[in-house]
Amino acid sequence: MPTYDIGLEHVSLAFATKTIFTDVTQGVFEGDRIGIVGKNGDGKSTLLHLFRGAQEPDSGRVTKRGGLTFGMLDQRDPLDDNATIREAALEGRADYEWASDNTSREIVEALLGGMSLDAKVGSLSGGQRRRADLARLLLKDWDILALDEPTNHLDVVTIHWLAEHLKNRWSKGQGALLLVTHDRWFLDEVCESMWEVHDGVIEPFEGGYSAYMLQRVERDRQADVRETKRRNLARKELAWLSRGARARSTKQKFHVKAARELIADVPPMRNTLELKQMATSRLGKQVVDLVDVTQIFEKPQGMADIDPDVAALSASASRVDVVNAMYAEPQLHGSVEVAVTDLTDPRLVDAGVPEAVESAEEARKKAEAESGNPQLADDREVRRMNTGGETIGGGTAATDSDDDTAAAGVTSAARKVTVSGREILDDVTWLIGPGDRFGIVGANGAGKSTLLKLIDGTLTPTAGHVNIGKTVKFAVLSQRLDELEKLGKYKIKEVLSRYKPSYIVDGKEVTPGQLMERLGFESAQLMTPIRDLSGGQKRRMQLLLILLDEPNVLIMDEPGNDLDTDMLAVMEDLLDTWPGTLIVVSHDRYLLERVTDQQFALLGGKVRHLPGGVQDYLDMVEAIKNGKGLPADTPGFAGTGSSSAKSGTGKAAAVNAAASLPQSASRIAPSSEGANNGEDSTSKLTGKAFHEASKRVNAIERKLAKLEEQKADLEAQMAAHDPSDYEGLNKLNEQLTAVNTESDDLEAEWLELSEQLE
Repeated sequence: MPTYDIGLEHVSLAFATKTIFTDVTQGVFEGDRIGIVGKNGDGKSTLLHLFRGAQEPDSGRVTKRGGLTFGMLDQRDPLDDNATIREAALEGRADYEWASDNTSREIVEALLGGMSLDAKVGSLSGGQRRRADLARLLLKDWDILALDEPTNHLDVVTIHWLAEHLKNRWSKGQGALLLVTHDRWFLDEVCESMWEVHDGVIEPFEGGYSAYMLQRVERDRQADVRETKRRNLARKELAWLSRGARARSTKQKFHVKAARELIADVPPMRNTLELKQMATSRLGKQVVDLVDVTQIFEKPQGMADIDPDVAALSASASRVDVVNAMYAEPQLHGSVEVAVTDLTDPRLVDAGVPEAVESAEEARKKAEAESGNPQLADDREVRRMNTGGETIGGGTAATDSDDDTAAAGVTSAARKVTVSGREILDDVTWLIGPGDRFGIVGANGAGKSTLLKLIDGTLTPTAGHVNIGKTVKFAVLSQRLDELEKLGKYKIKEVLSRYKPSYIVDGKEVTPGQLMERLGFESAQLMTPIRDLSGGQKRRMQLLLILLDEPNVLIMDEPGNDLDTDMLAVMEDLLDTWPGTLIVVSHDRYLLERVTDQQFALLGGKVRHLPGGVQDYLDMVEAIKNGKGLPADTPGFAGTGSSSAKSGTGKAAAVNAAASLPQSASRIAPSSEGANNGEDSTSKLTGKAFHEASKRVNAIERKLAKLEEQKADLEAQMAAHDPSDYEGLNKLNEQLTAVNTESDDLEAEWLELSEQLE
């Protein structure tokens, strides 16, 4: 038996209803960088507790080298609520102690930046507590470091920093890392080997997450595996890994040629053309248009020099001793004059203007008293539940020039109110079309949740307006589970009985119960009350109920929370066949790039397109950190029904936004008159023109099929090509780019002609 630095010898452990480990022998050597994966409840966290000594095995023993130090980030922190951040996270270190060392200063600035060191731990949010505990752990030297879901509550920038820190924390062959996380990019970036915890055993694999997927598929091919669904999902995910940009990078984690042979019969992740066709028929031409939107939140008096996040902590701090952040998200502050007829105007209320909030509350109470029905008191809530075909906002903001455009629609009795404070969006025009699959990334506090509320009409923009198509039916998968908690006393079977008996998914008829099983539930759980489900099960049930409502625009805010890697693959597989418009906010870059076709960053008040994915955003952040400032806002992203932020106001900006897009996109940005009068700006075809267009559509479909074959062939050639032959790879890449460009142009033409043929 090998001599581990720390290890398990014939360990068995069982709880009341579940066996966790059965005669397991496994351990950690110095220099190991091990990622641990497995289903929720299979024992990943328990394994770390066994190593730490917080859990005793039923039989066998845990061995540990003498003098070895073991540090662990648990899912529950041990911090004292009455201690300050300086006492709990820095353990009493004076500023000069941690600031004089480059490594410790970087840790503090990365994790505690923007926080007051004199704030009480009890006053922190869950995410801030997590950062404080992680900083406490990383500031010490450990022989073995065990991290249980370290990326929870961290934004993309901090996750990237943490990955680099862990890779460089020890010299090669020194220290050891045990990492439990559902973030698959993080696993691939940091780990050199993997452990899969399942069925009472720990199965080791060489390499990071991508290599683990390859070996797991090969294992499943050679064995008679009962979990056929699990195997197929693994193969599909491997197909995405090997076909995507990551597989063609110079830092490959597995042999692409071998992977090609394993997934040769796996179809592409999504039939984009077919999904867009279905989405267009379900949604019509217009989905959501943000036109000249500016969103400002009124700044509280006396908080001019304090970051809003820090201001919340100042009450518990004897002085505001704020750590400089490693990277400070650019925050805009501005003001705008809004012309209103009364202070209950939703633009002022949603901007947090104190007088407007008070007036709206008084009006609500008055309406409630007169009607005797609290539900009738807030007609804005009713409006938000029926947003189809509505324009949110659209009132005028007075400008310095006070020109005719700004004055349009404002009566002489209108009062001008200046709204000043934090500016989340600065004159943004962004068009979202049918079938678009957009991912949104940004730092914590950048305003991503605010952007989602503007999209679904929950929030009224301070200036500009949001046009929502008449056929739009929203569904929002939020970070909170409030809606599900209301159903806590009901059994799963009772909840599902409220929905249709069958649905069409991926061309097949399925029942709600079958969909439930597809999301990892067992038929025996039908009699389980909602309140008895685990956090991950509640998250999956929340997604299931949303899909059963049959929305055509799905907004997902951190959908990967509480899900293990297998369940993330299940969710992604289900979303691959979903034919509506998808908007996803997530710090999990693997998930974001996996389920969306285009990614955008909310940065400096603008929605910026990321043609190279999340890495483009990290490059922007690095440029800002190096003093280069915000990147130029370049309009004209040529997406199907979308554009990046555009400058301008009112009708002119909407027209300019449409003019800079391809034909398939400009259809979603009609002129103000057309939008207001409900006119159809797309001409319909008849007679000979209709016949010719039909022939052209059929020809395009045939051509697209051939282009898909060419694309697959070129990708296969690139995968098999000698990676040292840069010239040959470059030629193949140029051919692939040309095929993609031709395919995109044809898809745009196909969409336009299809609308005219309706």
